[in-house]
Amino acid sequence: MSSRLLRLFAGLVLFGVSLALMVRADLGLGPWDVFHQGVAQRIGLSIGLVVNLTAIVVLLLWIPLRQRPGIGTVANVVVVGLVTDGTLWLLPDLDALAPRIALLIAGILANAVATGLYVGAGLGPGPRDGLMTGLAARGHSIRLVRTLIELTVLVIGWLLGGSVGFGTIAYALAIGPLVGVFLPRLTVAPRIAPNGETA
Repeated sequence: MSSRLLRLFAGLVLFGVSLALMVRADLGLGPWDVFHQGVAQRIGLSIGLVVNLTAIVVLLLWIPLRQRPGIGTVANVVVVGLVTDGTLWLLPDLDALAPRIALLIAGILANAVATGLYVGAGLGPGPRDGLMTGLAARGHSIRLVRTLIELTVLVIGWLLGGSVGFGTIAYALAIGPLVGVFLPRLTVAPRIAPNGETA
């Protein structure tokens, strides 16, 4: 369990860092983060706080879906937004394009590694992932559910002033294949107990 917890928290911290890197790149964010940024700008809160508040609201949507949160789910609600705000406080704004592109690339790569770590720890999905899988469990295509959710938050976030651009397209094209590379390598294999059950 200690190894899985370490992977979980390393992944959540890296996820928060990756979001901050993409915010500072200012070239466009992933769909959920366009939404977070748009809401943050409208109501005057930090993006990290909006990330955490959104996670709580999404978690409430699990109730009718009968989804059960794990340790990782609860930790996700707390850690990601705090780390995002802390990293943004440390990172200066950049004007030159080259370092912004470098931050974007680093952010997308870090996001994929982070996803591999916290999902691979097997201690519960993030609130947004759980919403997607919960809806898919009702008999809907998981690809269709994910697409509709992400398009919805992207459009709402863009209308609220969130950053949509080259980075949004790059994230959409790259994140799936990158997670496909990192997730199998970072997933903790379940231990087999003497009674034959997985632990």
